[in-house]
Amino acid sequence: MKKLFLIVSVFILAIAVNGQEEPKGLNINDQAPDFTAKDQNGKDVNLREKLKEGAVVLVFYRGQWCPYCNRYLKKLEDSMTLVNNKGASLITITPETAAGIAKTIEKTKATYPILFDDGLSIMKSYDVAFKVDDKTVEKYKTYGIDFAKANGDNNGANLPVPAVYVINKEGKIIFRHFDKDYTKRVSVAEILAHL
Repeated sequence: MKKLFLIVSVFILAIAVNGQEEPKGLNINDQAPDFTAKDQNGKDVNLREKLKEGAVVLVFYRGQWCPYCNRYLKKLEDSMTLVNNKGASLITITPETAAGIAKTIEKTKATYPILFDDGLSIMKSYDVAFKVDDKTVEKYKTYGIDFAKANGDNNGANLPVPAVYVINKEGKIIFRHFDKDYTKRVSVAEILAHL
């Protein structure tokens, strides 16, 4: 437990003091930037195409090494019927490579699209990406977490704030959860209330 607390403390501190402009996320009523990326099955997923079917819940997560992300993605998987019954679909975005995504699926049993954001273009367009400072990178390595290995050369030591956006069929953001404290996740009930 002390180990987990230390990781949480160091990481939150790193976000606050790493000297870069902090991400702020997009806001309600903003137009959601379109994107296309490959899912875990190598299939192209395009936001505009998915919106033709209904609203989209867009979730950014850090990686399979994050227990908070795994628990949250599992809750989302367990609630997929409720999301689908509202005529909506779920897309998740990660900086992790295919190997990490495979581990995420193994841990969470996720059936929804998980997209590798190669080059961080999606995370940057939604203003959720940030660079992890060197001190934190080294600290995480002592716990066996190597961002360069997990995220690949194009993404390096960059992570998203684990934000959630609900996007309506017209492509507008109608709900957002954006909290730099990655231990705080929006409930599935609140997501459903905005679908």
